[in-house]
Amino acid sequence: MPITSSISDISAWLALLRAPGLGPVGLRKLVAQHGSAEAALNAAKRDAQIAEITRAWLSKPDTATIESDLAWIDDPRHHLITVVDDDFPGLLRKGQNPPAALFIAGDATTLWSPQIAIVGSRSATNAGLSDARAFATAFVRAGNVVTSGMAEGIDGAAHEAALDAGGKTVAVLGTGPDVVYPRRHAKLAARILENGALVSEFPPGTAGRAEHFPRRNRIIAALSLGTLVIEAGLRSGSLITARLANEQGRDVFALPGSIHNAMARGCHKLIREGAKLVETPAEVLEELHATGALLADDLRRRLSQDVTPFIDLDASRNDDPDYVALMSALEADPVAVDELAERTGLSAAALSSMLLMLELDGVVAAENGRYARR
Repeated sequence: MPITSSISDISAWLALLRAPGLGPVGLRKLVAQHGSAEAALNAAKRDAQIAEITRAWLSKPDTATIESDLAWIDDPRHHLITVVDDDFPGLLRKGQNPPAALFIAGDATTLWSPQIAIVGSRSATNAGLSDARAFATAFVRAGNVVTSGMAEGIDGAAHEAALDAGGKTVAVLGTGPDVVYPRRHAKLAARILENGALVSEFPPGTAGRAEHFPRRNRIIAALSLGTLVIEAGLRSGSLITARLANEQGRDVFALPGSIHNAMARGCHKLIREGAKLVETPAEVLEELHATGALLADDLRRRLSQDVTPFIDLDASRNDDPDYVALMSALEADPVAVDELAERTGLSAAALSSMLLMLELDGVVAAENGRYARR
């Protein structure tokens, strides 16, 4: 279901998102300048500084296309979250050049869970695929979501292992949210829809293009606390993801390999350039422990306007009515974030950052994306 405020505003967002020549930067500026998508749409139709092809589309967008988009969003499993919505993922909002909106199929609250990206070669070796499965399994068992790009090779192995372990996974796409690429991953996409989220900044029906995938990689890097690269050639797209993660201040990890394995050379290059060499999932989780705490605190201050910022976690948690409500809602049996939202009246954004803090403090245990009192 749409999270944006009204049908007319959603239609305006869809028209802006599909306008040729209007990228995420221009779209965000337009909406910020005029206060809403509707106002931005009306102003852009008359703005001579906007490209003629863009104004022509905005003046008379294809009604059938917009209605088709609205029909897609009307499915309760589908969501449109724009950059001005409170539920837009906090880490992504903080990233460099965030998308103007996300089309999400599946559980949108998954994007507020702590995520670790696993990326690597499409032509991975059996050893690389085995490593991807082992790390993904360990990550979800520790309460994290595994995020990747649903490509063949390492990406697919990481998604499948996360699901097989009973965890959740996020697939960021270089196509529309309803277009499966590669086609052989149709069953995998269906599993992710039921136990995670398929995410795209491109509207439904958008085919994959070469220029889409660096934009997909930027989202993968921004959503995640850190990025692990498992097997990558020197010209691998995974190196782009690693670079984007590094530019956004996130940790980059790389598995070393044999000097005779061409698929290890990209990882060795990353290590020479400062990526952290890791051999076990525990090393990644240990490194991200402190990062997760800092990011969760920042998310809480920046995005959860109904929650009072804090400095002394132990002291203020006991006096914070939202924390009191959350602890009262938690039970010995694991509970999902959406159920906690119903019990407490708090947003998924606030709950996810609070739960991460409690988990890092040892107060809450996470199990397959669900939370319980220790």
